Amino acid sequence: MGPTAGQQLRALFYVLSPGESSFRTVEEVPDYVEKSIPFFIAFIVLEFAVSWVQQHKLPGRINDGISSLSLGILSRLPDVLFRSVDLVSYIYVWNNYKLFELPWDSPWTWYLTFLGVDFAYYWFHRISHEVNILWAAHQVHHSSEDYNLFTALRQSFLQRYTSWVVTNIGPLEWILNTPSHHRVHHGRNPYCIDKNYGGTLIIWDRIFGTFEAEDAKVVYGLTHPVNSFEPILLQLRPLAHIWNTFWATPGFWNKLSVIFKGPGWGPGKPRLGLPEEIPAVTGNEVPFNPSVPVYLNCYAVVHFAVVMELYIDLLATVTTLSQENILLRIGIIILSLTSFGFLMENRPKAGILEIIRCSVFLGVYKLGYLRNQLSLLDYAYEVLFSLCIAFWGIQTLRWITSSKDKHL
Repeated sequence: MGPTAGQQLRALFYVLSPGESSFRTVEEVPDYVEKSIPFFIAFIVLEFAVSWVQQHKLPGRINDGISSLSLGILSRLPDVLFRSVDLVSYIYVWNNYKLFELPWDSPWTWYLTFLGVDFAYYWFHRISHEVNILWAAHQVHHSSEDYNLFTALRQSFLQRYTSWVVTNIGPLEWILNTPSHHRVHHGRNPYCIDKNYGGTLIIWDRIFGTFEAEDAKVVYGLTHPVNSFEPILLQLRPLAHIWNTFWATPGFWNKLSVIFKGPGWGPGKPRLGLPEEIPAVTGNEVPFNPSVPVYLNCYAVVHFAVVMELYIDLLATVTTLSQENILLRIGIIILSLTSFGFLMENRPKAGILEIIRCSVFLGVYKLGYLRNQLSLLDYAYEVLFSLCIAFWGIQTLRWITSSKDKHL
């Protein structure tokens, strides 16, 4: 029997007893990430409601929220293609190279592994900040200039992101990685850099000297903002930077240092770079927020909902689909998320990409590769995407005509 709704909700905050979260076999272990999604969405809605009531404004921006959701979807797509590779690898190592076996139903096993996993998470998280090639992957999670529940989706697993509830929770600040501590971790202020790596517990940061209490107002994001909502660019640009720096740096050992030392390292500098080179924060920083018409925000939200429906259906039916169909759906999802990024940045050629995207989606839909169980929704999709192709065709012709006039 699977976990109850109450257990699923408590699992989101790690409030489970050893007996509720210990299992004899791997097959019995629930997919906590998948089962927590409805509760996570509910908390996002609650966050918006609380922010609106308390501050009379939303806790984030539509463009940044869609970007975070897009990155969250992208982070799960490899699981569709390479299902359970990490789990199979772990089981293989455990079956063939384990040193000893702990009793699965002992509370002591649960407590010891909880501490062990949290300790390992601290070091992996810290290394992800201090080794350039790993930071290239992890920086995506830090690229948002907002700090809300959407930001949690810029990584592959869920943590406790509840900064909107309280600013300080008293004595627990000494033990747990509280909202205040995690706000520091996401800051780009010089005092926030490379601090507070803990997952559930903050004790590892206190022990190993990486703890920093919240002080001045935290400004979120990267020290050198990416200024883009395009998910593929956010994923690949750091790797391109490492590639270019690698070839531009003289000396074999220096080239290795580009990869394996900190992102701020350079020849003649300490392993993690020079603190004085971290850009100062004035408090007047303005997040990247291109001006787009209201209708374009509404358009992006509606079409993102369609892609979300496609993504959820892919996860639910992946075991019944052919490899070709899976690749086709993944391609449409990636094309759609890329196009949304272009729209949110109000790029001139976004309309051309939208014509291509809507035409591909409509063609694949009419060929029967993307069918919905509700026939009425099928008809609505055909009408919606046909109108969108016509709309963006007109917009593109206007843009081409306008461009020609400027060159006359």
